[in-house]
Amino acid sequence: MFAEERKIKIVEFIQEHKKATVGDLCEEFSVSSATIRNDLRDLEHSGAIIRTHGGAIVKSKAGFELTSKQKKVRSSAEKKRIAECAVSLIEDGDTIILDTGTTTLELARLMGRRRNVTVVTNDFTIAAVLEEIEDIHTIFMGGVVRKGFHCTVGAPGKDMLERLTVDKAFMGVNALSFEKGATTPDIQHADTKRMMTTIAEKVFILCDSSKLGRSAFAQFAALEEIDAIVTDIIEEKDKKRFEDDGIEVIVAD
Repeated sequence: MFAEERKIKIVEFIQEHKKATVGDLCEEFSVSSATIRNDLRDLEHSGAIIRTHGGAIVKSKAGFELTSKQKKVRSSAEKKRIAECAVSLIEDGDTIILDTGTTTLELARLMGRRRNVTVVTNDFTIAAVLEEIEDIHTIFMGGVVRKGFHCTVGAPGKDMLERLTVDKAFMGVNALSFEKGATTPDIQHADTKRMMTTIAEKVFILCDSSKLGRSAFAQFAALEEIDAIVTDIIEEKDKKRFEDDGIEVIVAD
């Protein structure tokens, strides 16, 4: 297991159990106590956890966000399944938004299957992928580069979006709950994502199951503003509750 992947799984372990000792983590990940202590030091520095004497405890997750680099090693198989499902929802000739994120990046890599599609994005990794695909027309949003997240946010991009209308928006999400809707930890990023959803005729949330039932700091879409959720797995009772709220739930095979 790579170090970055182990650190992500350590955070998940601590979040699930609320706390963990160095011994717990050594046993779980089959590494030395020195390695675990180094990992915990790095994770505390990034704001992911709070170190204690002999271990660590969970930190409030509302404002914490993994960087794009860290997200790459998390749930990659699930993201690819969701992307495979999402590309079937795009028709030749569509005008769409691809929000920043690792799941939407997987979707961008599949866009060669479509023709004459215009894509608006604020993610420069996605834009670079689309540049290489014939018959995909890419519009890149300006703004302030959000370091570590491969995207732009802020007024220039929002001003551009105000003058556009798109058929579909495919949105990444940090958390999705019945109480708070679609949320993300950064308030400025939430403003950009909110404008993306506002100009779309139909809003799709691409959301692996680890994001369901959670809330982050800033809402960018209430449930009534979401048309469909594409996920990898969902409990039947939750699926029915979303559907009762008028949201289509699409489970990727």
